Amino acid sequence: MTRTVPARYGGPVQDFERVLGALADVERSEARDYSSFSVRGKRFGYYWPRTRTVGLKQTISEQLALVAERPDVFEVQFTTGGFGWVVVYLDGIEADELAELIYEAWRLSAPEELVAEVPFTRIARV
Repeated sequence: MTRTVPARYGGPVQDFERVLGALADVERSEARDYSSFSVRGKRFGYYWPRTRTVGLKQTISEQLALVAERPDVFEVQFTTGGFGWVVVYLDGIEADELAELIYEAWRLSAPEELVAEVPFTRIARV
């Protein structure tokens, strides 16, 4: 997946796009107000440019821990199918933590053989 992010978005949005570009088989779909991201047909994330937020698939325990720890950066989006989706305010998170959360969201949706091909160490270097 390649896509140039306009310079006006810079910083955390570019970090988000950079990590997505390092993952395998990411499919991007555009809607009027947001973009969604899937791996082999399974959704793992969303991006809303107007609010500079992303929604990421996590385990329910991770969703609750993130929100409890920093409610100014994270909020509960919804839960479904045993997963807790979390909203992340991009301006409140460091690039390395964002990379971990994106990778985890992708990993929770990707088939095992694909995860084996793309270890987190590959993403951490991006």
